[in-house]
Amino acid sequence: MCSYSSTALTNVFETGKYTTELQRVDSDSCTHDGTLLDSSPPKSLLIATPLEAGEFSLLLFLHGYLLNNSFYSQLMQHIASHGFLVIAPQLYTVAGPDTSDEIHSAAAITNWLSEGLCKFLPPNVIPNFGKLALAGHSRGGKTAFALALRKLNITTNLKFSALIGVDPVDGMDKGKQTPPPVLTYVPHSFDFDMATMVIGSGLGELKRNPLFPPCAPKGVNHEDFFNECQKPSWYFVAKDYGHCDMLDDDTKGIRGKATYCLCKNGESRKPMRSFVGGAIVAFLKAYLHGDNGDLLAIRDKHENLPVEIKFDYFV
Repeated sequence: MCSYSSTALTNVFETGKYTTELQRVDSDSCTHDGTLLDSSPPKSLLIATPLEAGEFSLLLFLHGYLLNNSFYSQLMQHIASHGFLVIAPQLYTVAGPDTSDEIHSAAAITNWLSEGLCKFLPPNVIPNFGKLALAGHSRGGKTAFALALRKLNITTNLKFSALIGVDPVDGMDKGKQTPPPVLTYVPHSFDFDMATMVIGSGLGELKRNPLFPPCAPKGVNHEDFFNECQKPSWYFVAKDYGHCDMLDDDTKGIRGKATYCLCKNGESRKPMRSFVGGAIVAFLKAYLHGDNGDLLAIRDKHENLPVEIKFDYFV
């Protein structure tokens, strides 16, 4: 790995040109114009959408363990401001170690998108279902990889064209993976027909409190996920930031406060959130739109990054 440091920003790390709106879509919801709708999504959604007219690629984003999808509002709006539709379901509120239900739910939401999403968008916003990416944070990263790997023999009627793991975690420790396990510990064993990107936190594998395990334990974290990816794959690690530092500045409630208490964190969340948002935007532009300029700029023009990173890639 190579290591670089800087404090300046490039355009993908700043707010994009589109005005954005956050919309909640619950079961038994109304459409964007207030009309009652029979066909509601399988799970409640938070949608970040540009408001200007256009056709936009999509990102399905899966939240971390026991977190609320609303904790990612600022990250979602950052990505949407660069011309993407971001859909974040609330997969569960309480869950045990088995992630099977989340995988099934993520597939059901994917299958619902083409039939139901348009009814909740502004009339001038058109989703391009042929350009769909899948991402997840922490346990949601594991779920995203599991769905892409067709674990539990689950398939979707829409094809994913890119996959992103944001500090993904596959359990408590090597040998203590949550079911169904994703990691095989065989290098480059993930059989994907799409590009992948893994973003890691340098502090995620460290304990904040001796009474609690690390939030992203070594042996089941970002390093292991990247080691099993095949070409093309990108890997960025924000050295001085933690497992929850891409969340909103103010995460409310007991769960929100826990994100500050259980994981070792950096000094502030904004730099990490800006980096994660910018890296996702650059990756989506490269592999959904065929424009790799910003992704190469992150690799080559490291003086413009908002955080110090380690990186690796193979294409």
